[in-house]
Amino acid sequence: MVGPQRFPGIHCVLYALFDADERLDRAAMAAQVAYVRALRPDGITVLGLATEVGKLSFEERSDLIRWTRTDAPDLPLSVTIAGNSVAEQQALIGVAEAAGADWLILQPPVAGSYGAAEYIDFFALVGATTRLPFAIQNAPQYLGRSLSDDDIVALRARCPGFAQIKSETGAVDLDALVRRVGPDMTVLNGRGGLEMTDCLRAGVEGFIVAPDVLPGVLRCWRAWSAGDLAGAEAAYADFLPAALFGMQSLEHLICYGKRIFGRRAGIPIHDRAPAMRPTAFGLSLVRHWAAKAPARV
Repeated sequence: MVGPQRFPGIHCVLYALFDADERLDRAAMAAQVAYVRALRPDGITVLGLATEVGKLSFEERSDLIRWTRTDAPDLPLSVTIAGNSVAEQQALIGVAEAAGADWLILQPPVAGSYGAAEYIDFFALVGATTRLPFAIQNAPQYLGRSLSDDDIVALRARCPGFAQIKSETGAVDLDALVRRVGPDMTVLNGRGGLEMTDCLRAGVEGFIVAPDVLPGVLRCWRAWSAGDLAGAEAAYADFLPAALFGMQSLEHLICYGKRIFGRRAGIPIHDRAPAMRPTAFGLSLVRHWAAKAPARV
């Protein structure tokens, strides 16, 4: 029996871009996708944590899915599915399927705090309702809940469509995860590409990162994939300082990482409240890293 399709490589998660009145900016989102497509990643992701999904209504989430598919018909599209009930996640999956998404990334519900068995049951119920292959997002530092490596194996046994992991962990923990799940699953990492070459040594098969670090991450990935390990290390060292600046926290990324991207892409950045507001010194660092960090692959 053929298993579900997998999607290794480098995927770019979009920022939510707002206008001065805090409304989603259709033109700015299209410009962001054009910037990303020009860099030729292996896929594009929408509604991740960098997309500020928690600030978006169901209608806005649906709009972003449809807009992204329209603007990037040539790239595999993954949609992060957030929601505090099975029904809420199923409804968004329906939108993603109708729009032509290629795969899904399921987030654990953020309402309440429960044992692993409850989350395994939740993911199994949601996953059983879709024809698309799916990952789960295992990001304890951002979501406050996660599954252990053994829990992931147990969920895989229940869900044939569960083919990938979107992790947000360091290289040492990733090594243990890759060893535990074996070759049947694709492990992708995030964290802005931090520890990128060490994560690749651990067996990670790709990354999902925001567009501010995408050029450097792609350069590192392509060198590594070509067997040019020295080139990969050099590319990693080149983008690392800007990645460290952006990845202080999720709020810091959305405040400053988004502005680094906006400065490079020529897109004005506006915040939707509540938000971390940039300081004058922070904006000076944005200018510094936007000019210094790699802007091309």
